[in-house]
Amino acid sequence: MLTFKKYLVATIVSLCVFSLFFQANLSQAQSLDESLGIKYAENVGLPAAADEDVRDMAVTIIKYLITFLGIIAVVIILYGGFVWMTAAGNDDRVGKAKSIIIAGVIGLVVIIAAFAIVNFVINMSADAINGDL
Repeated sequence: MLTFKKYLVATIVSLCVFSLFFQANLSQAQSLDESLGIKYAENVGLPAAADEDVRDMAVTIIKYLITFLGIIAVVIILYGGFVWMTAAGNDDRVGKAKSIIIAGVIGLVVIIAAFAIVNFVINMSADAINGDL
């Protein structure tokens, strides 16, 4: 029952943090539309094919997924620190905590690299669409 409560609290906290990132990214949607050329047809007088473009949805889904994975990696690192702090000198638990923290840090590095690659691809596609290459 105690582990269920831990998972429930961790899920609620991560959902709250995720919703904060979601609200912060909504303000960037207008500049993203302009830089990727998503509303280009409407700007030149052509009728829009749909209300939401597939490229915009893909970029939004990828950004939210990477944000959510980053939150999970940080929670894993915090869990490893908690295990280490409650180890009370037990070498097995300290070793387990170290391996949890190392796995969390490796995951966080991979997530940050993925975020950098996605931002690079988005910026390069926006530059290519705008003719700024």
